Amino acid sequence: MNYLSSEQVITIHEQVVGPSELQGVALNRSIESVLARVDNRIAYGFIEDVFELAASYACCIAVGNAFNDGNKRTAFTAMDTCLRINGIEVDFDTAEASEMIIKAAQGIVDEKELAEWLRILAQ
Repeated sequence: MNYLSSEQVITIHEQVVGPSELQGVALNRSIESVLARVDNRIAYGFIEDVFELAASYACCIAVGNAFNDGNKRTAFTAMDTCLRINGIEVDFDTAEASEMIIKAAQGIVDEKELAEWLRILAQ
């Protein structure tokens, strides 16, 4: 599997946040610490496929709030990018994808549920 680096996630964030929005990493936050959650899940065998990896990126970024603005948009785009760099393209319905990322950020949808949703969409 291909993974996302902190530099890639920062670049994704820079692309999704508009010039009139609050830019950059939030005070006392670190994208590296957010991505360490994903790394730990990989190390302990909690991530078995690319869908779980993409879902883990989305949930950790959405909940981690490492950026001043655009965390959920960054989470979605990181999830999509993870799928794409691993050879999977999904045609997302914008409203449905937005709802899933918001639910993930609120803890209503967990990584397993998000991964299953991605599997269904990829079929």
